[in-house]
Amino acid sequence: MSSAGTLHRIPPRPWRWLPWLVASQLGVILAWVLGGWHWGLPLMVASHAVFIVPVFLPNSRFYTPVLSRLAQTDDAVWLTIDDGPGTDTLAVLDLLDRHQARATFFLVGERALAQPALVAEILRRGHDLGNHSFSHPQARFWRLGPKAMRAEIEGCQHALQALSGSPVRWYRSVVGMTNPFVGPVLRRLGLVRVGWSARGFDGVGCTPERVLERLLPDLRPGAIVLLHEGAAHGHNLVIIERVLQALDQRGLKATLPSV
Repeated sequence: MSSAGTLHRIPPRPWRWLPWLVASQLGVILAWVLGGWHWGLPLMVASHAVFIVPVFLPNSRFYTPVLSRLAQTDDAVWLTIDDGPGTDTLAVLDLLDRHQARATFFLVGERALAQPALVAEILRRGHDLGNHSFSHPQARFWRLGPKAMRAEIEGCQHALQALSGSPVRWYRSVVGMTNPFVGPVLRRLGLVRVGWSARGFDGVGCTPERVLERLLPDLRPGAIVLLHEGAAHGHNLVIIERVLQALDQRGLKATLPSV
């Protein structure tokens, strides 16, 4: 597969947003003093939104670069599978083997440490690992401060390196949420943030039919496909198999990106 190209890079200036934040708030103060609350309040709300909304946009580059798709190729896509390892992992590996597909597993650090044999099996079968935080704090990841964010990302990085023998280079935020404190950690660890271009929302309550309806229109060369394992709804294996079948039918091949 093609390399990740210009987006395949470590955050070069993770604090570049800070001067803009300071300037925006000085502007709000000035507007409030000169024009009163009629001008100051709307500008304050808008200025805060500019810095808060990107946290919840999975492919936003506001705080750090993100790889959301690969340079288009004739027949290749990148399958990424989040939230393992777990009870689905071996079955997922068998499905990938049957379709001669390769994937990157974005693993949760504490789950990986609890099941090192599954991590070893992922690597033995020719797949790749990615950092998906240490404990997957889904409800509060967006608001973690610098110390807690560093603990989540570094904790997972150290766990995966201890299990695999080498540092991973890919990182995916929990639920795609990326606040201002993610970039400095990625820079320190040399990690590349990975988003996606094809998603069916299979990590929450769903039916396979609805997931495929949302995902398949974006399943094209260069796509980064977001899938999950181990969700409570129990449909992940069916969904992954049907995605693999769709790849075969379209003449597409799931391979790993060159680095």
